[in-house]
Amino acid sequence: MAWLEITVNTAPGTAEDIAAQLTAGGFSDLVIEDQAEFETFLDQNKAYWDYIDEELQEKLEGLSQVKLYLEDTDTQGLARLKSLTEKLGLTFTANAMADTDWSESWKDNYPPVEVGDRFVVLPYWLAEGDYGHRLPVILDPGLTFGTGAHPSTQMVMDAMTKAVKPGSRCLDLGSGSGILSIAALRLGARVAVGVDIDPKAETIAAENAGYNGFSAPVFTALTGNVTTDKPLMQRLSQQEWDVVLVNIVADVIIGLAPVLPQFLTDKSVLICSGILDVRLPEVIAALEKAGLSIQQIRSQEDWRCVVAKGAGL
Repeated sequence: MAWLEITVNTAPGTAEDIAAQLTAGGFSDLVIEDQAEFETFLDQNKAYWDYIDEELQEKLEGLSQVKLYLEDTDTQGLARLKSLTEKLGLTFTANAMADTDWSESWKDNYPPVEVGDRFVVLPYWLAEGDYGHRLPVILDPGLTFGTGAHPSTQMVMDAMTKAVKPGSRCLDLGSGSGILSIAALRLGARVAVGVDIDPKAETIAAENAGYNGFSAPVFTALTGNVTTDKPLMQRLSQQEWDVVLVNIVADVIIGLAPVLPQFLTDKSVLICSGILDVRLPEVIAALEKAGLSIQQIRSQEDWRCVVAKGAGL
């Protein structure tokens, strides 16, 4: 089946409104590319700015458009689109695309990712492959952050191969997809608990753990903010954790630093990542102020990972 890629040109900052009108007009599966709205999103999510893709920013420079796809034989759809865009005072371009199975082709963007010497991160549809000595971490990669491709995640997983021992108890703060908890269990951890402030992450992490054969009580996903949720803090701090994982961003790690010692004993290992090199001194200062001892700094591209030891309470 041949398709047309339709690009509707919009004024800066209006792409989302235009997309809503296109949806109301019967068009679906829209792609919004708008620099102004992207920058607004960044401004509203400053705590997570470290993860912004610079290449994506460059691609969005000056853009404001909405894309959609129609079968090249859909003359009625094209006519409806022309009528609607004329009413909105907009123009569009249509480019022919090669035949492809769109329902499956998106999977090509998620090949297996080898991490360090021990792991391979796999989308669930490749779970039956033979990956030799590597430990499989199976995910649905389209649901939330944490596919194993980012340097910050890779550094944590590599550091975990030394920190996580058979029988370890692991706490994963900012668990996202649950990738680190699953990796810990693959390494022989007895228990892993993943905590995230996004309630959607709780469901997603539990589903991903299921792909790997892990469920409660071996793996538990929780929703909450340990810096503000006192009952959650008390529940977690009453348990002993051998390894605590924090793969988020510098600002969040700095905010967590004062409470992290409550989860650590003098034998516990803390692995923090998601830290840009320019933010490393701030993170180290916050961790040391909290009484933690820095053991190692890992580097990959512009990112840093800190391995620390707890002093105990």
